[in-house]
Amino acid sequence: MLDLKRLRLLRELHVRGTIIAVADALSFSPSAVSQQLTTLEKELGVPLLTRAGRHLQLTPAAKLLVAETEQLLDEVERVESSMRSFDETVRGTVRVAAFQTAVLAILPTALRRLRAEYPSVRVQLVQHEPEAALRETWARGFDLVIAEQYPGHATEHFDGLDRRPLIRDRIQLALPPSAIDDPAFDDAHTLADAAGLPWVMEPKGAASRHWAEQQCRSSGFEPDVRYETADLQAHIRLIESGNAVGLLPGLIHAGPSPKLRLIDLPGDPRRTIFTAARVSSTANPALVAFRTILTQVAEAYELTRHSA
Repeated sequence: MLDLKRLRLLRELHVRGTIIAVADALSFSPSAVSQQLTTLEKELGVPLLTRAGRHLQLTPAAKLLVAETEQLLDEVERVESSMRSFDETVRGTVRVAAFQTAVLAILPTALRRLRAEYPSVRVQLVQHEPEAALRETWARGFDLVIAEQYPGHATEHFDGLDRRPLIRDRIQLALPPSAIDDPAFDDAHTLADAAGLPWVMEPKGAASRHWAEQQCRSSGFEPDVRYETADLQAHIRLIESGNAVGLLPGLIHAGPSPKLRLIDLPGDPRRTIFTAARVSSTANPALVAFRTILTQVAEAYELTRHSA
């Protein structure tokens, strides 16, 4: 009988590309991964891997086996979820990846509520960039991802992921408060007015950076990006201290209000924050409980924001 763990290693190699990447993802040694794949080849009696220079490639037989393994893993996950539904106590571990503003604004309340309502559910949280986290959830490294999508910038689509919206988050131009008393900033009342000002943005490659640059270019200028950081708390500090301007999503303002002057943008653009999990895991009671609480917390935030 074939060993499902060995089949998964072959599937991981297909997804991640190298023995070292598989070993890192699954906390194995590279030699252990190689040994298990060799054993799998012997069990099947057909070659699964060929070497092309320094790289390993999957044979046609291996690719077929990977496709079958995907279905097996999905079915095992569905069966496990179904069996857990017979337990009177909702229990289990949910591995979650989330980006920074979700970690700061939504998750503290959601985790506290989860602990109070479902004390036997354990959440393992990692802060992760949305694009990479989506792929890692599809690859089974996480059970749930909280991700974002900017207007006109679709995130990569992965078959087998169930996406559900959480909140639509307004994006505004953020400037230093008028108390800074700097005419260069005080005279800016539109995005076009910020053409000659220093900007802070996320690093190149981030969806937010691409979107922000396009907004500036649509307003007739190339932004002078002097500060690059993925930390939006640093964005706030640089802006409120009178050193930069930026385009910030509303969720970053949850909690203590930063000292910023916020200006609406034409068309009222909003990013979409959503959760994604493998379709085969969506009936897992622990995952259902956490997603439900996340939705409730997001809805409460929306009501509070609209009534403010």
